Amino acid sequence: MESKSIAGPHPHVAARSGDKGLKEDAIGFVDALIIGIASTAPAYSLAAVLAIVVLGVGVQAPAVLLASFVPMFLIAGAFFHMNRADPDCGTTFSWTTRAMGPGLGWIGGWAVCTTGILVIGSLADVGAFYTFDLLSLDGLRDSKAAVTIFAVVIIIAMTTVCVLGTELSARVQRVMIGAQVLALLVFALVAIVKVAGGDGAEGSIDPSLSWFSPFAVDSVDALILGLLTGVFIYWGWESAVNLNEETEDSDSAPGRAAVVSTLILLVTYVLVATAVVAYAGPDRVGEFEDDPGIFGALADEVLGSGLSWIVVLAIVTSAIASTQTTILPASRTSLSMARQGAFPAALGEVHPRFKTPHIATITIGAAAAVWYVIFNTLSQNFLFDSLTALALMIAFYYALTGFACAIYYRHELTKSVGNFFFIGVGPVVGALILSYLFYRAIVEYAKVEDSYSGSELFGVAIPVVLGLGLLLIGVVLALIWRFTGHESYFGRQREIVDPEVAAGRKAGIAAVPEEAV
Repeated sequence: MESKSIAGPHPHVAARSGDKGLKEDAIGFVDALIIGIASTAPAYSLAAVLAIVVLGVGVQAPAVLLASFVPMFLIAGAFFHMNRADPDCGTTFSWTTRAMGPGLGWIGGWAVCTTGILVIGSLADVGAFYTFDLLSLDGLRDSKAAVTIFAVVIIIAMTTVCVLGTELSARVQRVMIGAQVLALLVFALVAIVKVAGGDGAEGSIDPSLSWFSPFAVDSVDALILGLLTGVFIYWGWESAVNLNEETEDSDSAPGRAAVVSTLILLVTYVLVATAVVAYAGPDRVGEFEDDPGIFGALADEVLGSGLSWIVVLAIVTSAIASTQTTILPASRTSLSMARQGAFPAALGEVHPRFKTPHIATITIGAAAAVWYVIFNTLSQNFLFDSLTALALMIAFYYALTGFACAIYYRHELTKSVGNFFFIGVGPVVGALILSYLFYRAIVEYAKVEDSYSGSELFGVAIPVVLGLGLLLIGVVLALIWRFTGHESYFGRQREIVDPEVAAGRKAGIAAVPEEAV
């Protein structure tokens, strides 16, 4: 039985891929995969957090990155199945609205948008700093004003690329992701070979199988804190799914790209972490807790001064590439929310020539630049605290997606063993793990003595104030939007997947109102 996907008609609701005016078939599976990997900024993410993980768990750092992969992979499965049923570029927003109602859907979409705004400036900042470092422009590198100005230029440039077209975005990413992943793998393999040959640095140690066992971690609390960090470094792969309406084979290719990207990230992260810990030893790695320059410091020793620049280049391309790709999910989510009556209609405009959501893209880029300039000017440590708050937001909307998948498909779960485990159990387990990490993030990040800035509000550290505060602001804005006459969205009823769509006999997005079952 097929029915309208909302309680009443609304002119901005897009039911099928392509209805929003985005360019269909602009990219293929490989480009979607590349964008998914690039959005995680693998080189920068590892450089930023590896020392923190090593300080907590020592040589078991690869095990923590392996364990962090589990909830990410399970949620990637939820993205795959929800995209197959509803290939909408709003992803978490659209799917949660259908499965769990417009209230939670709105907050989920808000979380996606705000995470992008929080992190884009910081990525551009890293790109600017290491570009000056790569070019040996030490004076500019050490000038906060110069780095800030260049970071804003990077944001403007990457926003422009996103406006000019998805194909251009994909072409840019092909070069950038190739440079950083290749550099990381070369660095890791050479380091491992040197350790095996007895040529490691002072303090180097031979890898052991116990390094890859989460059960070998001495403290459960240390493991959990490591998992919270892991949420950050894996985050971003779903950008491939946000481009579903612009991807060939939109109901399956983006979801497959998301799943495969998590697997590639797993191999990259575990291999590089193993190589760094083995070559430098945990004590030396731990010295870089607040310094993402670990790869630059080790590159001369591992690769020699003539080739060490490729590692710095990897961090530059990683940060700049992720600056661009992080704009994509926030802008596509804003577009979807606007088209479904949940955001101002202007954000739902698509450029007639470039076929991209130009107003939403420019809005996200501008908001990110303003956030970055204000808080970077006030305090670099406050900016770091805003990044810590990301773990809360990420765990929140990933968990929502996992629960939404099982709820949306709930009448299909008992029809086969595969459905039960891959559409039901897997996403729910992933969502429960992330829900627990959300709770633990609140507990751990509320400690004032552990925050970068040392600032507090009512005795609670800034990261939790920011994370929960942004979610509460979302609740307030949702209520304002609800009570200012937007019944077309907030009057929607919960739905379940059409059995024909679930079985693959019909393309998404046919849905059945819950009360019709």
